[in-house]
Amino acid sequence: MTHGLWPRSGLHAASRTGGSVSSNTLKIMVIDDSNTIRKTAETLLVRAGCEVITAVDGFDSLAKIADSPPDLIFVDIMMPRLDGYQTCALIKNNRRFRHIPVVMLSSKDGLFDKARGRIVGADAYLTKPFSRQELMDVVDRMAGGGANAEATGQTEAEPS
Repeated sequence: MTHGLWPRSGLHAASRTGGSVSSNTLKIMVIDDSNTIRKTAETLLVRAGCEVITAVDGFDSLAKIADSPPDLIFVDIMMPRLDGYQTCALIKNNRRFRHIPVVMLSSKDGLFDKARGRIVGADAYLTKPFSRQELMDVVDRMAGGGANAEATGQTEAEPS
């Protein structure tokens, strides 16, 4: 199934692919302390034609975001050193990066976690484990509308 990622609408930065600059490739960061989740998301996203940057925690991600800002960020909530809420808040409170959509990842599907994510500026919420379709649906929605998805009420990625 072809997803509505290309050409990219609503996301600005061009990304490098094979030494050339392409405005049609989404650059997505996956921040999770679980190697399994990072590798699974990376594999699915690369197969869909995305460029993927991974980070093991919030601190690891901050330097990578500054060096090469992604178009979309997936961040796990429960991580050592700097958790997902703190990481999201730092991204959303920075003028240079606040436009980047942030999707919270969690094994919890509770209202408290979703509300706390919204408070720190998260644009969507995806419950782990997620399917390929659930992941790609969130990417499509965030790529098409970016942070504006919140204004339309499409802030959660719920399993179908």
